[in-house]
Amino acid sequence: YRLDGANIEAILSWWKSLNDNRGVRARLRRAEVPSDAMLSQEFFNFLKRMPESWSKDYHLPASAMVAALLSHVKEHSTNHPFAAQLGLGDPAVMTELRFKQMIKSRTPDELYIRLLRAVRMLKGKANILSLVEGILLWHNEYYFGEDQNPMKRLSVKWAQDYYLPKEPKLKKQPETSME
Repeated sequence: YRLDGANIEAILSWWKSLNDNRGVRARLRRAEVPSDAMLSQEFFNFLKRMPESWSKDYHLPASAMVAALLSHVKEHSTNHPFAAQLGLGDPAVMTELRFKQMIKSRTPDELYIRLLRAVRMLKGKANILSLVEGILLWHNEYYFGEDQNPMKRLSVKWAQDYYLPKEPKLKKQPETSME
């Protein structure tokens, strides 16, 4: 249940279709928690466009969160990963306290509310694929436990993205002599 070529294509295609289906977008936006989205026809239409694995019972909560949150994204911004977008600016788009609360979310509903706040802070401009990848990893950790390797945990990945420098590093130019 990771993003691969088929998942990426399906997600981006479905998200782009929301521009032509404002009613679908509006109904999904009304979801206060992911389970609200699961009770809508729009969610089941979303599942029809996703690979079959997204419809498995144990994946439905994550699938619902993805559908509901992406209905709030107005622009797919690929310049930075999702968590890095929250750390941009001076002051940062999302305060450090709110960021820490988000990465320590204990329930799917709590995570959804905090991610929704984050998308709104970004004014609807978010890296869709990075956001979806984070949701999928969070749900995996929630149901099956965190990876033993801290570097593979979502909280560490998001913290690295949030705190590390956001500007691309300049490549060191080869030294040339002026003889």
